[in-house]
Amino acid sequence: MTKASLSVILITKNESANIRACLESLAWADEIIVVDSGSTDDTAELARQFGARVYVHDWPGFGAQKNRALGYATCDWVFSIDADERVTPELRAELQQAMREAEADGYYCPRLSQFCGRFIRHSGWYPDYDVRVFRRELATWGGADPHERILISGKARRLKHPLQHFSYRDIADHLERINHFTNVSSGELEAQGRRWSAMDNVCRPPFRFFRSYVWKRGFLEGFPGFFVAATAAIYVFLKYAKLRERELKEQNGSGSG
Repeated sequence: MTKASLSVILITKNESANIRACLESLAWADEIIVVDSGSTDDTAELARQFGARVYVHDWPGFGAQKNRALGYATCDWVFSIDADERVTPELRAELQQAMREAEADGYYCPRLSQFCGRFIRHSGWYPDYDVRVFRRELATWGGADPHERILISGKARRLKHPLQHFSYRDIADHLERINHFTNVSSGELEAQGRRWSAMDNVCRPPFRFFRSYVWKRGFLEGFPGFFVAATAAIYVFLKYAKLRERELKEQNGSGSG
């Protein structure tokens, strides 16, 4: 049976704390493509030390940047990964078998995220399936930032072993990312023509907390589960509050002319 070749693609910015462990877990791949958006640390140099091909570009958005990375890949199959993720030996073996057998054109990986010193299996964080491995010629990124997704012209199946995700260094890092991604999300809502409603800020956050903590059994995780539910609610609140802020700035700007 012919060996299936694999390109790994990453988009990065200031990932020196993560990229070494990520690339170590992928040393078996045929090629590694890194598209960096102007890191000020040694992310690019560390990637080159691991034999990665590094390209530096401006930042056009998540989906567009990942499509750039995909454009540099040359192998039959592509594995899209983030710098804070790791491939276990079990997932590696499953991936290699799946590519050899080629019974599908893409594969969903479950993702197991670590937070507060433990892997979170409830709260809606797991299994968090997402297509990560796919035939290069049959895929592209679509969707809206920051929830871009891979679009496959073919069938996809689920893998069993999870991709490990070391998502946040600490609570401060978590809150910084919430601030960043709610900026992106509110901007996307505005671009879609979505208008703010008071119900968005009144009803959606408590429902998100209930969904994470009760419905998705986050309470089984102890304090980490409570924190995940609380910050999920905060995320939703801020996303819509920032949409309202954008509307007010637009109104004030229009009125000042």
